[in-house]
Amino acid sequence: MAAFVRVSGPPNGNFLIGYPGISATLPRVEGRVEIRPSVGITAPVNISLVTVCLQRKETIHPSADSVTKKHLAPPRKEVTELVGKEMLLFRCPAGRDYEEVISMDLPFVLFIPFGRGAQEASRRIPAASLQLPSRTAETFYEIVVTVQQGPSEQRKYAFPVPVCRYDTLSTFGMYNRPETAEKVTDHLVTLGISLPRGSYGPLDPVSVYVRLSPNPDWLGKARKVTINKITIGIDEEIIYNHEGDEPQRKVKTIIKKTETVGMRLPDVGWAANLGLVFPAKDLRDADGILPRGKAAFPAYAVGGFTTTASLYKIEYYLTVKAHLISARDIIIRQPIVVCPIDHAGCKEEMEAIEQCARDAALINPENPMLPHPTIIRFHDHNALAALGVAIVGKQKKPLID
Repeated sequence: MAAFVRVSGPPNGNFLIGYPGISATLPRVEGRVEIRPSVGITAPVNISLVTVCLQRKETIHPSADSVTKKHLAPPRKEVTELVGKEMLLFRCPAGRDYEEVISMDLPFVLFIPFGRGAQEASRRIPAASLQLPSRTAETFYEIVVTVQQGPSEQRKYAFPVPVCRYDTLSTFGMYNRPETAEKVTDHLVTLGISLPRGSYGPLDPVSVYVRLSPNPDWLGKARKVTINKITIGIDEEIIYNHEGDEPQRKVKTIIKKTETVGMRLPDVGWAANLGLVFPAKDLRDADGILPRGKAAFPAYAVGGFTTTASLYKIEYYLTVKAHLISARDIIIRQPIVVCPIDHAGCKEEMEAIEQCARDAALINPENPMLPHPTIIRFHDHNALAALGVAIVGKQKKPLID
């Protein structure tokens, strides 16, 4: 008899508890596997073994966004990996092939690795759920319940779980210090830039302090240099198969701004504060309605963000280019971190993260104190009451409390 399997999360909550990427919050997936008869309502289900695990699936197809290359390119590459450990929820007693069960409620908790202690693959912080346009790259997670019914029949049931990463929030101190860079060309002019912080989200203002300084040892030649214009932009670089033999890079400029200067380089140099707004993706359709999202992917306000998966890696660079006359142009590519949450949203999350860390301090990962499983077998007294059925005379009828 086939079983009806469902996974439910905590009351009024999500499967995912804690903040992946922040070890102090003990990120984990909590829930309950519910098994009921699927045919006949009251017919017992034969159960031998029940396990649950969290799986990550990654796929890449770099040519999926091109109609012409799509059919000529190699097929989509896919990888499936186990996240953390598989948890055994039920096993029938030794010497028996199965148990006849009316209903089962099996609580579980799956801890997500948070990278503390070792660098092997099993302890890496898993990448966030993401689907790029045209499915050129995607990462998604599933709770996979394995139910064995008898000695030979085994079925798997998958339930999507969206996973976000919170270790790139722009409010963290590691991103709140100034970022600087310098570059020289022709030994005549030095281009220097300074960023107030290193992490940005959707619609966050990106402010850049740009300075052009002449070389004091070559001041005569430096005076002949004319600053034509300054261009600033943000580049998105996707590296497919970055851990393989033939990595493939795709660079796209997501926003660009040009400031016309048109003046000779002064002896004291030239400086200006330039800025742009990080682009955001409108989640609403043309009618202003927020469409129903996909169960496996969170609704992000950005097209992509800084992430490293097994098959692909996404990086972002702030590019500043000084267009000069009588000297070679100077280009600086400064790495930045892109967070899927804007700066105001990051501030709002901080208090919740602190509270979650305080709650997680009371949890022992070796013994998380789960509720007892509820298993009602076919021969238990008044077993049908668990399904809302009672025997009246010799007939099964709905139970009315």
